[in-house]
Amino acid sequence: MARTVIQGGLLVLPDSTLRADVVIEGEKITQIASHADVQPGDQVINAAALLVMPGLIDAHTHIQLDTGIFKTADNWEIGTRAAAAGGVTTVIDFANQIRRASFDEALAARQTDASPSLIDYTFHFVMLDPPHDAAQLRADLAHLAELGISSLKLFTTYRPNYYLDDAALFNLFSAMPDGMIAMVHAENDSIVSDATQRLVETGNTGWRYHAKGRPPEAEIEAINRVVRLGSFPSSYVPLYIAHCSTGASVWDIQQHREAGAIVYCETCPQYLLLDESCYESSTPERFILQPPLRRDQDAEQLRQYVQAGLINVISTDTCDYTTDQKRESPEFTKTPGGLPGIETLLPLMYTLFCDELEEPVENVIRLMTYNPAQIFGLLPQKGVLQVGSDADITLYDPAPEGIIQHEDLHYVAGYSPYDGMRVKGKVRMTISRGEIIYNDEQFPAQPGRGKFVRSSIG
Repeated sequence: MARTVIQGGLLVLPDSTLRADVVIEGEKITQIASHADVQPGDQVINAAALLVMPGLIDAHTHIQLDTGIFKTADNWEIGTRAAAAGGVTTVIDFANQIRRASFDEALAARQTDASPSLIDYTFHFVMLDPPHDAAQLRADLAHLAELGISSLKLFTTYRPNYYLDDAALFNLFSAMPDGMIAMVHAENDSIVSDATQRLVETGNTGWRYHAKGRPPEAEIEAINRVVRLGSFPSSYVPLYIAHCSTGASVWDIQQHREAGAIVYCETCPQYLLLDESCYESSTPERFILQPPLRRDQDAEQLRQYVQAGLINVISTDTCDYTTDQKRESPEFTKTPGGLPGIETLLPLMYTLFCDELEEPVENVIRLMTYNPAQIFGLLPQKGVLQVGSDADITLYDPAPEGIIQHEDLHYVAGYSPYDGMRVKGKVRMTISRGEIIYNDEQFPAQPGRGKFVRSSIG
């Protein structure tokens, strides 16, 4: 079996760094040593000037998204090429429940979509119409876990397509098998609908009004209500609150944790780096997303909470809509929501936290590797550099300094929300299950090599 030896790099472990060699045989890491022996025929990679980290896990992506109203312009080959160029080796995307179809059929349909993937993937299962019968619901969720899905995606907004009322949420929480986790998009639908309707009635539907249609109170209230609903079963249901955009949201989550709730907190680069002033820019349509960008004070609070350890995961919520799609209607109510971001996740977060705020690199990378792997049942196969784990490895050069330009990226959006931002460092190489899939602007691996990864619960 061919071996690869990564020599002399600074390994990024969950709680520390270590100067060592990594030996790969086949798809697995087989040795970590201060000085590994090199054998005839070994492929040797000199990483002396590089950070050697686990391949990133983006736990919240929308590749080839079809909402029933809008479709992103990408596909799984395009989306995962961008991921590979950004050092991401696993994505957790979404498989939608299909009405009048089994969970097996819904999962199989999404796996077919993902078949051109360059990297590995798994899914959160989006519940749209849960069975009303309690016994049937429990059986269906247990079967979903048998299929390798450990997380549900639930929405408290987007009526009628995705919205679940409180009774549906309570019934799902009561039926979830031990170890399954509910990822929640938490916004109070009534508050959002009322705020949006008031803007429509006064003719204030331009892109610059988008944030006013989804006020922060809608997010904060929904989070508190969902956590409370999750406390009613015999024990707390594990919850994962997606894309927290306000400091108050994270603070409230922490209070619930201290009271005994099992609740994880996710935020995204857009909420750490951008703010609502973007809606007064010359291109406000680029920043239509749900939840919207908030005050600069919220971005500052979120950065502080990352450093304080109150935020568990940073992921992107990436959606690759094109500039033309964003500009098709001048009304925010008719503009697709979402930003491209998977390729810029690592350089932006390394620059912000490690270079500018001088946070230890392991504290930052853990939020994009070990933590999502642990929360969603992918450890120890993914998310960590250790013997026996998949050889998913990103080699990051911390020395170069550059500027983000969308022309250099592999999206189809035609823009980046981070255009013009300074970044420190660059992904030099991405390895997935022992195979080099990205190497300094080259993609030597073939589309379709990615595999569905079964997550475990319990």
